[in-house]
Amino acid sequence: MSSKTDTEVIIGGKVFTLSGYESEEYLQKVASYINNKLNEYNKVESFRRQPMDTQGVLLQLNIADDYFKAKRQISELEEDLQAKEKELYDLKHELISTQIKLESSEEQVKELQQSQADDAKKIIQLETELKKK
Repeated sequence: MSSKTDTEVIIGGKVFTLSGYESEEYLQKVASYINNKLNEYNKVESFRRQPMDTQGVLLQLNIADDYFKAKRQISELEEDLQAKEKELYDLKHELISTQIKLESSEEQVKELQQSQADDAKKIIQLETELKKK
């Protein structure tokens, strides 16, 4: 198990100490995401006019929205991946089946060519016998 990491981050101009089992880089990335959301919303006049507790709730709702959209996208991508894996499996199966049919057909062609060669020899042999008579 990883050791616990404590790191100071700045969120909304205030210093916070974050603790967790993730890397310091990851904790800084999380803080950066929150700061980007704060900056994005602080550009909106109607957001800035809201009381601080309402601003907090709106930010939480927006972050939850991002989370659920990302979760849905992951689910859709996983379903797409499963469908593509099944399609790939089916195509591999079809390829193997086609290769078996091709090998069988090639064998039949060889047999027919050999039979034709044998028949041609027989014809020549019979023609030769006819000429001798």
